Amino acid sequence: MIARRSAALLATVALVTALAACAPAAAPKPSPTPTGFASKEEAFAAAEKTYRAYVDALNEVDLSDPATFEPVYAHLRGEALASEKKTLTQMHADGWTVSGKTTLPRIFDGKAPGDLIVCQDVSAVEVTDASGNSQVAPDRPDVFALDVKIEFDPSSVTAAKVTNSQAVEDRRC
Repeated sequence: MIARRSAALLATVALVTALAACAPAAAPKPSPTPTGFASKEEAFAAAEKTYRAYVDALNEVDLSDPATFEPVYAHLRGEALASEKKTLTQMHADGWTVSGKTTLPRIFDGKAPGDLIVCQDVSAVEVTDASGNSQVAPDRPDVFALDVKIEFDPSSVTAAKVTNSQAVEDRRC
């Protein structure tokens, strides 16, 4: 009787093993790129979402209330964070005000995963000092392009943070 059970058990194990060998292999999971994203498309989507969230937060800043700076800082790190902290702190100390909203009419994929070319429209944005004098340079263009660097950051709600941006010549804007 034990021999029959052992034989049945052995046959069952052999059958399961044989069936498992015939089963198709599981599709390999894509391994993340050096950027931390699974694909260039995923990197672009996170970068765009991050930059839009950053501009939305910036549009809500009240220079008289430094607590409103924190949501802006949440989307930045590195050079971008240091620069924004310096700028907003100085504008607050000088009693400046900002009115109007920045819009993003176009965002293009940049050269590397996570990099963007952002067309930024600041035509509705006015910056004034404590005396009410405009601080907007007379030659400031209404729309200009920025080369934006965004890096993977799993601690961010958008999975990325802005690390740098600089103005560029871009005829698409």
